[in-house]
Amino acid sequence: MTQDLALYPRSMASVLREALSDTPVVCLAGPRQSGKTTLARVLIPERSFVSLDHPPYLEAASADPAGFVDSLPREVTIDEIQRAPGLLPAIKLSVDMDRRPGRFLLTGSADLLLLPSVTESLAGRMEVVRLMPLSESEKERRPGRFLGGLLKGQLLPSLRTRAAPAAPELAVRLVAGGYPEPLTRTPTRARQWHRQYVRSIVDRDVLEVSKVRVADQVGHLLELLAVRNGELFNASGLARDLGLNRDTVAEYVSVLERVFLVRRLRAWHRNLGKRLVKAPKIHLIDSGLAATLAQLSASDWLTKRQRMGHLLESFVVEQFVAQAGWTHPDVRFRHYRDRDGHEVDLVVTLGSRTWGVEVKATSTPGRSAGPGLRRLAALCGDDFEAGIVVYNGNDILPLAEERMLAVPFSELWAR
Repeated sequence: MTQDLALYPRSMASVLREALSDTPVVCLAGPRQSGKTTLARVLIPERSFVSLDHPPYLEAASADPAGFVDSLPREVTIDEIQRAPGLLPAIKLSVDMDRRPGRFLLTGSADLLLLPSVTESLAGRMEVVRLMPLSESEKERRPGRFLGGLLKGQLLPSLRTRAAPAAPELAVRLVAGGYPEPLTRTPTRARQWHRQYVRSIVDRDVLEVSKVRVADQVGHLLELLAVRNGELFNASGLARDLGLNRDTVAEYVSVLERVFLVRRLRAWHRNLGKRLVKAPKIHLIDSGLAATLAQLSASDWLTKRQRMGHLLESFVVEQFVAQAGWTHPDVRFRHYRDRDGHEVDLVVTLGSRTWGVEVKATSTPGRSAGPGLRRLAALCGDDFEAGIVVYNGNDILPLAEERMLAVPFSELWAR
């Protein structure tokens, strides 16, 4: 596993190191197999390490949380903390007696902030650092400064000498995803890894962090969400397809969020208005996993344009979310859609400042930014900073509207 970190340096390493320098408890949270354990062990190799995936440790931690914590060194990494949430009150008591920074580094494959009572018990004592699967910039061993450049107004029209990625190359990126392990395999073996990965999450983690007792229903829901990836969340429609009630579907989606398999991208609004569509969009967090579950391959780029377009939208959303982790902690992401049919795939906000992002699976972006970005700009007024149309071309081009640019996909990982 240490080789993975050498192959793919993680941009969140500096964020994690900074958090440990001034906070008693730091939780490195994210999907299983995204590289959390590797980062924790390689970043501080001399630190004591305890994995709750090891049955004797898990048994001891569950039987006597306070005694288990008292027996640990002053500075320790506890891996997969969600397996023994009873440790958290004991960690709180230990930290209250010794507030030195960096005492506990926890890793978790479930979002601790969504678990009952955690926020209250560790308020002011814990910082959560989220590690997602590899971004494209990390896979290319680049620093991932696209989002930072957008926020600082550094994206300017320019003609590039490098060639734009061919459409098949972009499709290969989509179906590969960002989990380190399947990147070392053939496409067929990578899809098998994805299937086994989902099975293990559903059979173990879902049962551990929720009250769900019929894991197969959650797995089936995930498959349906993969087919509807990048679409508005329709709980009633999913409930009909699954033969469940609407509240159960909503609960299951929350569980899938908790174990970092899906993301609900909530609707943006300046003010609550009757003409806004306030339903969230659903995105699977890893495009490779989504492609496997939806039975999409790179060869479907031309024949299944709509579904590949939704997959591409999710892919772009996750590149932005990943880069926000090491760029600015206060960046927020939404989508915009109104009842007139105007929509923007991704709305980026920092305070009141707002940017719009449209995703187009085309090599020719056209002259105009489109009605969605124009409507968003009008609603934001002076708070609208810029709009970009991300496309599969080569050049950063000015569009007809002021503060609007067409930007190549490759800028997401090459800048």
